[in-house]
Amino acid sequence: MTLLGTRVTAPPMLGAVWTLLVINTLGSQGAVTVVTLPRTVVQMITMGSVVLAFALAIVLNPRLRIRPSAFLLLLSLLLVVSVVASARLESGYGALFRCGRLAFFVATLWLISPWWDDALAFVRHHIKVLGAVLLTVVAGLAIAPGLALPDIYGGRLTGAIWPLTPPQVGQYSAVIIGLAFLLWLGRHIDLRSMLVVVIPAVAVLLATHTRTATIGLVIALGAAVLSLVPASARARRAFAVGVAVAGLVAVALGPAVQTWLRRGQNDENFANLTGRQKVWDALLAAPRDTVEQLFGVGLTNKSFDGLPIDSSWLAVYQDQGYVGVVIVVVMLATLVVVAALRPPSPARACALFLIGYCLIASYTEAGLGDASPYLLHLTVAAALLSVGEART
Repeated sequence: MTLLGTRVTAPPMLGAVWTLLVINTLGSQGAVTVVTLPRTVVQMITMGSVVLAFALAIVLNPRLRIRPSAFLLLLSLLLVVSVVASARLESGYGALFRCGRLAFFVATLWLISPWWDDALAFVRHHIKVLGAVLLTVVAGLAIAPGLALPDIYGGRLTGAIWPLTPPQVGQYSAVIIGLAFLLWLGRHIDLRSMLVVVIPAVAVLLATHTRTATIGLVIALGAAVLSLVPASARARRAFAVGVAVAGLVAVALGPAVQTWLRRGQNDENFANLTGRQKVWDALLAAPRDTVEQLFGVGLTNKSFDGLPIDSSWLAVYQDQGYVGVVIVVVMLATLVVVAALRPPSPARACALFLIGYCLIASYTEAGLGDASPYLLHLTVAAALLSVGEART
């Protein structure tokens, strides 16, 4: 990267910082694990990881140099709104604790922003760390298949070593599949390396039976590959093959695909998105004063009346109100506009994939308003777009 006129590359410690940020966003809820981990212990590990990430970032960047970024500026503004809303203590002191976590998270992203020019390093770190998380899931399946495929989740693959839900595992699988495939299209990795990553990740994704991750992968990856078509013969061939395969699957395996997507649910359960619609309706119907409508009730654990909200937009509305929703819209719109203005390149394709995936997943999964894997995905996208045509 270029820093004050000197060309340097991302330091090895950057990988450690990124690993700690991913650990911070793993969450503390999921299936029963092989070794019982009290939730308080899991929370101490995740919270401690973001503090340690911040400390390492200070070591990396002792002069506190930062790269100008509209994305990080908007994320910082969202933090300010979160603190204002949480200060009313409507969500208890836990809201202030979550604000502290978000503050360390955002500050760390600012501190590592000078290395965004080496955006390919962020992509590789992201694939490696998410891949390592998936290895723990596979290890859990090998050690205790009964715990990794619990009846409570309908036999869907979960984390039996670290408490990860099927949607989380599916998300990590979909993201590394898309990024690895796009790196291969851009000739940044060879075919063997791509297959070593993609084939096991596809198997894990299918085992999670996660519809959001699967649909998000197909649509976002298709759009990313299409963005490369004008400039890449390999992308044109890949897109043509993908369309042909999709057509064959639709004709030959249409009923099987429909059965897989329904997951054995009846029409009512399928239509209300596995009960999500009932929670959403109750959240929107809850009485709120003007301040709550504008700024929300402060950072919560993304639940309403004890049930998960499972929607980024409604979670942001609940936590940060209409102001928070507007900030998130502007943040995403900024990334989309910048991506649209960039010429075709592998960096732009990877960014489009990450943005598209987050947009699709935001409908049925929370995460755009608090420290989460989705904000890390978008940070990678922002880094990729910050270098224009990019050396990545």
